[in-house]
Amino acid sequence: MHIAVIKDSGPAERRVAATPDTVKGFVAAGHKITVTKGAGAEADFSDAAYKEAGATIAASNTACVKNADLVFSVNGADAKLVGSLKKGAGITGAMSPTDNPKYAQACAKAGVTAFALDYIPRISRAQAMDVLSSQSNLSGYRSVVEAAGIYGRALPMMMTAAGTIAPAKVFVMGAGVAGLQAIATSRRLGAVTTATDVRPAAKEQVASLGAKFVAVENDEFKAAETSGGYAKEMSPEYQKAQAELTASHVAKQDVVITTALIPGRPAPKLIDKAMLDSMKPGSVIVDLAVERGGNVEGSKKGEIVTTKNGVHIVGYLNWPSRMAADASNMFARNLKAFLPLVTSEAGAYAPNWDDEIIKGCALTKDGEVVHERLLSLPAGKPGAKKAAPKKPAAKNTGKKKG
Repeated sequence: MHIAVIKDSGPAERRVAATPDTVKGFVAAGHKITVTKGAGAEADFSDAAYKEAGATIAASNTACVKNADLVFSVNGADAKLVGSLKKGAGITGAMSPTDNPKYAQACAKAGVTAFALDYIPRISRAQAMDVLSSQSNLSGYRSVVEAAGIYGRALPMMMTAAGTIAPAKVFVMGAGVAGLQAIATSRRLGAVTTATDVRPAAKEQVASLGAKFVAVENDEFKAAETSGGYAKEMSPEYQKAQAELTASHVAKQDVVITTALIPGRPAPKLIDKAMLDSMKPGSVIVDLAVERGGNVEGSKKGEIVTTKNGVHIVGYLNWPSRMAADASNMFARNLKAFLPLVTSEAGAYAPNWDDEIIKGCALTKDGEVVHERLLSLPAGKPGAKKAAPKKPAAKNTGKKKG
């Protein structure tokens, strides 16, 4: 098939969806690869390296996708580029579909099949394709490294002739993929590390990394995980009890990393102004959920906000792109694992519509939006099912009632 690798854009985007190494493998398998000029430059992959791997370099994204059967992207590009694809082509990316349902509509209108890699089912067979996990791993690691630099003090305990430096206290809120990597990194750097999560399974995972678990462990807590492994939205009563426990704990911390996200919903608020006011000057909070509204009151996208009492709230965007080379390598390997599901035995582009992974991540098919999450959006939002038409009003006969 003809595979196009575009130059992605977007907030702080530096990643690319294929590397010279994966391109070399695709070419060896008989595929034709076109890469947009400069697509990998910010991830330290030169056009020369792609050419050496067997790719053709296109002058622009529009030229790159012309006649392509499948487009590799990090975030799915935009509606304008989708409109320039040939009918029947496919496009991949971590598309955040519920945040932008108009995108799926544009793909359907163009007759393009959109594969949202962030919707790939969380099953064992799909682990090698899981872009959310591969990118979140790097986000969790980088969040602690950045926090350590901003904190400006040592994280581990240091015993010197001039005296002992106490270890920093790091609190990780949310023990998903990013949170667990943040915990592991904090422990490696020698900080006293604690963590919280509403999922009961997280307690054992946190302990296995040598951190202390902090949570209100009542009956609701014991049932706070979906079948897909995500956290459920908790009741107001639980949130209040957890907030009280968290508030007393946060006041003692030097670094807090917040990672809480619920698919399809705004990020839950975990840190309020009162908690911020209780923290020591020089403390650091990294809000990994800032792109979805943020877990921290007062966090701003793309900025470091310093409160009146000297607490630094870090709202950097696109954390994986802060490690663009590694993030691109991992994303490219995820796509390499995904490719066989849209490839026939002869090598042509042919999605296997009987495969549960394809069913789980395909947003569009044959000119229609097909994914159940988009079809179930409230009426009136793009991508949602149309509401049933209202019955026509009775004709006015001119006669008065009664």
